[in-house]
Amino acid sequence: MPDIRVTRMAKLLVQYSASIQPGDKVLIEAQPAAEPLIRELAKEILEAGAYPQILLSLSGLVSFTGLDDVFYRYARDEQLDIIPPFYKLAYETFDSRFRIHSLSNSKALTNINPEVLSRHRKTVEPITETQFERGATGAFKWVTTQYPTQSYAQDADMSLEEYEDFLFSACFADLEDPVAKWRQMGADQEAKVARLKGHEKVEVKGPNCDLTLSIKDRIFMNSCGKHNMPDGEIFTGPIEDSMEGWVRFTYPAIYGGAEVDGVELHFEKGRVEKATAEKNQEHLLRLLDTDAGSRYLGEFAIGTNFGIKKFTRNILFDEKIGGSIHMAVGRGYPETGSVNESAIHWDMICDMGGGAEILVDGELFYKDGDFVV
Repeated sequence: MPDIRVTRMAKLLVQYSASIQPGDKVLIEAQPAAEPLIRELAKEILEAGAYPQILLSLSGLVSFTGLDDVFYRYARDEQLDIIPPFYKLAYETFDSRFRIHSLSNSKALTNINPEVLSRHRKTVEPITETQFERGATGAFKWVTTQYPTQSYAQDADMSLEEYEDFLFSACFADLEDPVAKWRQMGADQEAKVARLKGHEKVEVKGPNCDLTLSIKDRIFMNSCGKHNMPDGEIFTGPIEDSMEGWVRFTYPAIYGGAEVDGVELHFEKGRVEKATAEKNQEHLLRLLDTDAGSRYLGEFAIGTNFGIKKFTRNILFDEKIGGSIHMAVGRGYPETGSVNESAIHWDMICDMGGGAEILVDGELFYKDGDFVV
């Protein structure tokens, strides 16, 4: 018998997150460790009258090849420049996609040349653009989640059993009715989004930041389990040339398996003009120089999931930590009004305790890790 939490998770993803309909063509991307969830998910999709297509990979989905570590070590330039044809077809024609991160080795790409990673990420960027463009119209219901593995547990400094409890609790799959909980979170966040509508100037001040940015005519999105599971954030794309000031990110910034500690960014007219790190600064600077858009912000967000109480070195969870904000350099989300384009989207997280504040057009909106009523 499967873990009841896995069964609840599958129902949550199919019935709530993607709202799978009869006739939908559904792609399931995963690694072998996620077999229990893959089976339950396929069952739920079939019972909904839809058609699952399972695509397993052995070491990640960054390259869309199914074997990322081998690909990046041995691919020649002409191979790095080929768009994977099956993924292109699926993202252009399928109705939905579930991606289940379930790596047995989350460090497989740590020592890959960042220039090789950047080159191929530019190649596969059209696939990601198709996902967001079709997703914005409702034509493509994409959902990303995770299955607990020993590797993720080790990254989070937990036993596998502890990590399973952490993950399913963060998704509310430990509750009898997780859908009801997510709907309530969505309603609560919608009220916060409504308060931000029509405003312009945002100030973020605290021990680790002194920033101003403009959200004029930009849209804050209510992220409540429709695309990511777990979820819990409100986010927008700031006016591209509006960010001024500095921020010191209190958690390590992780990209492609490499950990960059102590990141501090200084902005002028929206652009990162100075960037330092206590560890792996060279990696930080390489990624910031990926393309013309990689030194501008594509996202400004507030984490709202207070069920995620621990940093786990996994951005799917960490960016949702209640009492934190995060910003992403690189690609923005068009549905927010962002027009920033880049081959990267790199989230970095800052704790908002210690008396930190967010003011919106001069009015206190958020203080010391929570919203002001």
